[in-house]
Amino acid sequence: MNLPVFIARRYLFAKKSHNVINIISLISAVGMVIGTMALVVALSVYNGFEDLVKSLYNTFDADLRIAPATGKVFTPQSPAFDAVRRLPGIASFAEVLEENVLLEYRQLQDIATVKGVDSAFLSTTRLPEAMVDGAFKPWHGELEQAVIGRAIAYKLGIGIHLIDPLHVYAPKREGRVSLVNMEASLASDYIFPAGIFAIEQSFDNVVFVPLPFVRRLFGYSGEVSAIEIQLAGNTDAARLQRQIKELLGENFTVKDRYEQHATLHRMMKSEKAAIYAILLFMLAVISCNILGSLAMLIIEKKKDVFVLRSMGADDRLINRIFLLEGWLISVFGVVAGIILGLLVCFAQQWFGIISMPGNFLVADYPVAVRWADVALVAVTVLAIGYAVAWLPVRAGAVFSRQ
Repeated sequence: MNLPVFIARRYLFAKKSHNVINIISLISAVGMVIGTMALVVALSVYNGFEDLVKSLYNTFDADLRIAPATGKVFTPQSPAFDAVRRLPGIASFAEVLEENVLLEYRQLQDIATVKGVDSAFLSTTRLPEAMVDGAFKPWHGELEQAVIGRAIAYKLGIGIHLIDPLHVYAPKREGRVSLVNMEASLASDYIFPAGIFAIEQSFDNVVFVPLPFVRRLFGYSGEVSAIEIQLAGNTDAARLQRQIKELLGENFTVKDRYEQHATLHRMMKSEKAAIYAILLFMLAVISCNILGSLAMLIIEKKKDVFVLRSMGADDRLINRIFLLEGWLISVFGVVAGIILGLLVCFAQQWFGIISMPGNFLVADYPVAVRWADVALVAVTVLAIGYAVAWLPVRAGAVFSRQ
């Protein structure tokens, strides 16, 4: 057995002449366990929320979205777009047209976003999985229908089993605005609800309707506000995105799912990094107990140091003994803390011990364990423990030579 490890382990578990050293060492070990466990649990909870948000966006958003770099609408009939349609790996090439409108239902009114979609959108969308009432059917034969977000349905009291139509108002794109007769400045149409979907509040303010309905309401012919592309199978999204950008040039933006909500993703990563830094700082403060207990141990074992020197031990061997003795506390804290943290996370995943307050998207706190985070916690905590143990060892080595 390695001699420094053997002696360090004996020092760690042996009874000290001063009981306060045992107490400080125990406090250090418990603090490292709790701190490590908190890091594992906190990062796993953030991972769970991140996966939850991604699943919501994956239900609503396309793999790639083409939009004009300037302006609101464009016409996708051009050789460049024909070349995009022919690219391998594209499962659907859906034309969509989004605009803000005024909705009226049984004398109740609200502002919402109306999104016109075509048959290609219906073939690959995952929105039918989010339906809470009715079905995701913008068409019923030749009849145009609306699929409404739950937030709008709740505000307007919309029920799909009622026979009242949903009236849609939009400003006319041409002509003058009349301050005397505002209704003359608005284009209007009506449509019947076919279903209600629920994803998340920011998404539930959208009404899906057939694309011709929006074009007719706003006076468009072949214009769209975006092209939403769903990819097939194992298609390399990054490579396809680069190809589309090369074909369309700088007049269009091509965004993947991350880029469509880049601000939110950056905010989530920043919050995760911040909570990691805060907990790591707390752990560094807790680990200072190791410094105190190890310094006291070095003073207590002064005679042992002289004996070891008389037996031929050099400064390097003595330093390693006390360094390992202090570091073993961190090793114990990391191992025990990670095990306890993983047990807490898996228990939450399997049994849902802690419930989410209020009417949230999920009943229990989401948790997702990522082994890269666990490894990061282990490495950083061990590094902190090593640095804290190194300081009193250096001072003790200098003292022992005096």
